[in-house]
This record gives sequence, C-alpha cells and structure tokens, in this order.
Amino acid sequence: MTHIAILGGGPGGYVAAIRARQLGAEVTLIEMNALGGTCLNRGCIPTKALLRSAEVARLARETNQFGIETEFRGVSWPAIMRRKSQVVAQLVKGIEYLMKQNAIRVVRGRGRLIEPRTIEVETEGKRETVAADQVLLAPGSVPATLPLPGCSVPTVLTSDEMLEIDRVPETLAIIGGGVIGVEFADVFNAMGSKITIIEMLPRIVPLEDEEMSAELARAFRKRKIDIFVNARVSQVAQRNGKRVVHFSHDQQQREVEAELVLSAVGRRPNTQNMGLAEAGVEMEKAAIKVNARMETNLPGLYACGDAIGGYLLAHVASAEGKVAVANALGHDCEMDYTAIPSAVYTHPQIGSAGLTDAQANERGMEVKVGRFYYRAAGKAVADGERDGLAKIVVDAATGKVVGGHIVGPHATELIHEVALAIRLGATAEAIGEMVHAHPTLSEPIMEAAEDALGRAIHK
Repeated sequence: MTHIAILGGGPGGYVAAIRARQLGAEVTLIEMNALGGTCLNRGCIPTKALLRSAEVARLARETNQFGIETEFRGVSWPAIMRRKSQVVAQLVKGIEYLMKQNAIRVVRGRGRLIEPRTIEVETEGKRETVAADQVLLAPGSVPATLPLPGCSVPTVLTSDEMLEIDRVPETLAIIGGGVIGVEFADVFNAMGSKITIIEMLPRIVPLEDEEMSAELARAFRKRKIDIFVNARVSQVAQRNGKRVVHFSHDQQQREVEAELVLSAVGRRPNTQNMGLAEAGVEMEKAAIKVNARMETNLPGLYACGDAIGGYLLAHVASAEGKVAVANALGHDCEMDYTAIPSAVYTHPQIGSAGLTDAQANERGMEVKVGRFYYRAAGKAVADGERDGLAKIVVDAATGKVVGGHIVGPHATELIHEVALAIRLGATAEAIGEMVHAHPTLSEPIMEAAEDALGRAIHK
C-alpha cells in the first residue's frame, strides 16, 4: 500500500487525505494547529458567521419596509463572537470525525521537509520522522503585512487578530479594499462602526469585473462607508489613544483617525522555515512551483493550495489536492482552472467565473456582453433587493459563454450556473432557452444571456 504524507490540514490537505484513502493509500496528515486550516479557523467560516450576523442586523433595522414593526435594540458582540466560535468548533469536530472514519493518522506538530519524501515533525518538545512513498505539501498561507512605520501588531491588526477583538470599534480604518477588506467593512458597518477603506489600486475588489466593483462601491457609499482609491499609506501613528493612518490621495496628504486599524493587504504563502530551499524545492518567490499535475521539480513531492500561489481560495486548494494525490497514486489528471468561481460575501454579494470582457479583449477575443439589472427582476423587487446586475461574456465566434459576473443577492450561489456553462462549453443561446422558474433570482442570468444575443425580454 502506497504511503502518502501530507503536510497541512487545511482544505487542501485534509480533502486530499480523504481522497487518497478512497484511492487506497495509507495516509499520514501533519497539522500543527486545528484541522481545517485558515479557511475554517481564521478565514472563510468565521467571517461568514460574522457576515450572517451582519445580514440579520441589517435586516432588523429595515423591517418596517416590509410592514413589520419592530424595535432594533442593537447588537451583542459577545454573543455574536460566541456563535462564531461555536460554528467553527462544530466544523472542526466534523473534520476530526472524518479523519477517524477514514483511518487517517493525524500527527500534531510543526512539520519541516528534510528530504523530498521525508518530513520531520516537532511536537511537544519531541521530534518524529515521517517517511513516505509520496509527499504533498499543503501548508496554506498567512496574512501579508505592510513594511511601513507603525504597521505591525498591535498598532495595526491582521485578519487573524480582527476575528478575536472583544468589542465593536466606533471607528475602523481598513488598509486594502480587496475581498478581506470589504468583507470586514461590511460586518462592522452593520454593527455600527464608522468605516474608512484605503485602497492603493483604482478600485475596490480590483480582481473582480469593473462593473461589479463599481456596484459594490456605490452600495458601500450609500451606507456611508468612506472609500479612498489610488491611495498610498505611508505610516500609522498613535495620537490620544487612537490610530492615525497617514496616506496620499489626489496629490494631497491625508489622515484618518480610527479606534482600530485593519491591514487587509492580502495573504502570502506559508513557506518560510520549512526546509524547502535546503531540500532543493524550486520556488517562484515565496510560492512552491508546480506543474498542472501539482508536481514539484522533485520526484514524489507534490504541492497544492495557497502555498503554490495563484488562486488563494479554499475550493481551489481542495481541487488541487485531489489532483495531486490522484497523480501520486498512478492516475493521470491535470488541474483545470477554466471556470473557477469566486465569491465576495458582502451586501450585495459578488460572484464571478471565467473571463471579464476586458480580459477577453486582452486575449484578442471578440465578445458580446449581455447585462440584466436586478431592478427589472420581479423576485428582486419583491425581496427589496433592487441593486445589482448579472453580466454574461460570450465568444462572438462560437457563441459560447466564457465569463459571467453577478452582483446582487445570492450572487455567490447563482454564479455556479455560469461556471457550469463555461466548463461544459454551453452557449448563451442554451442558457437563454433554458426555462428558468419565475419569479427567481436566477432569471437575470437567463435575461443577460438573451441580452448578449440582442433579445432580452424585460430590458
């Protein structure tokens, strides 16, 4: 029986471990912290629990528009945090159960690669050597930090520390308007904090379609969230017990005073002090270099997830992990990044898959673009969710859908219809002619596909 050792128990590592057992391997999983990795313990899940509380708080303030008379008495941050911790604990226990159910040996401790197929684990002052036939590295990522004066903990918090604060700050300055920054902005805006976002690039959520970014910025500004783009932070100082963020904007020097400051400038591969260079692992800056089969330059050594750079998404790490162990066990498969869905869980949400029209044009592709706004969708109006749109990008030569972008209610769920269409090579005509239930929030996807063909009904 082939023995696979996996370093890292996050969504890349633990999913790969289960798949390897399904394929008949003996598996040792090495993790120094709680199973589930960053996603479950310090990322995806705890933030979504907080965002759910934010959504309920927002709705509680708006019940009168639905004819329901209530009195909003505020939020209990300790209770919200307890719920967040309970959600995480329940899911961690679920993964621990899966390890036992699948007879996966879990070794607790810090792992270090000492040979391509050997990991040394330091645990409770002892050292254990795990030798295997194949090794998968899935150590994940850690918050990136700003190399600027005053931008280290505790003056400036990372997302890790932000998930453990004991109060709702009256004012919060967020450095970085990417996914992490805007999701925390959404949470604390709903809790009553005054929010300022400072983003270096020309728009917030800069990796998303430009129209989606503009819609989110418009919604945030309606909620009195201050947004500064094309802004560069120079330092964070302290004054009278507050933090002061100094930055340049519109060729002027500005400052924002806040009770707390969050650094949300992204994440970096967690590859330091792992013995990679000593073992001869080829790197691309801090990321482990792999091919489409998730193979490193060393035979028998694979890598997946945030540690290889690219998409720093939990679901991508899981898919890469499954590809890696399949190849490690004699199968032949490659990772397909064609229709990776991404999700931003703000209000409104953003969901995207495939190419933007700008990316398609950069590739020399002639495209047709269809749009449909939620304000013309019956279900959205009935739900009181009129902001947002669905956008479909179509290859003009083939009629196939090559991209889709949605901003609005449940966009993170709805985008999978578009992702499946891209993966299967479906045409805009196929989506437009597929009967969608009425009234639903999926109808804007159908109407956008029809609009790309010049025949939307309700536009």
